[in-house]
Amino acid sequence: MSFQEKQISIRDVQFGDNVTIVQPVNLYECNIGNNVFIGPFVEIQKGVQIGDHTRIQSHSFICEGVTIGQHCFIGHGVMFINDTFSTGGPAGNPALWKTTNIGNNVSIGSNASILPVNICDQVVIGAGAVVTKNITEPGVYAGNPARRMTMRIPSRS
Repeated sequence: MSFQEKQISIRDVQFGDNVTIVQPVNLYECNIGNNVFIGPFVEIQKGVQIGDHTRIQSHSFICEGVTIGQHCFIGHGVMFINDTFSTGGPAGNPALWKTTNIGNNVSIGSNASILPVNICDQVVIGAGAVVTKNITEPGVYAGNPARRMTMRIPSRS
């Protein structure tokens, strides 16, 4: 029986100032801005950009092709996806992977799944949401697939 062991690591990462990382994490070939917090059991892959003052909670996965803006919050267990299985199965060729761009001041709730999309500034994604299309207007989005919620202010009677 043979196997190849790979250790959890932080490798070839460009860090800004005042970054907090709670081990264990797997970070490689990515860029982390200033004043960023990264919780335990997070993987951030090659080429990912994380903006200043962003907080990434535990058990989140940020794959190649993702850019996250400044002042963002990524909840527990958020999954970013770069492979849409357009060939009927996993695309072994990274040229087939898609990109995701998250604007500034975006909060993504726990266990959300973010497919390859663009999300504008000032957006809240509800817990468990599945984002399948670009979000071009600020607001609150939830559900599967994620849709813009109409927020009602209760009247005072």
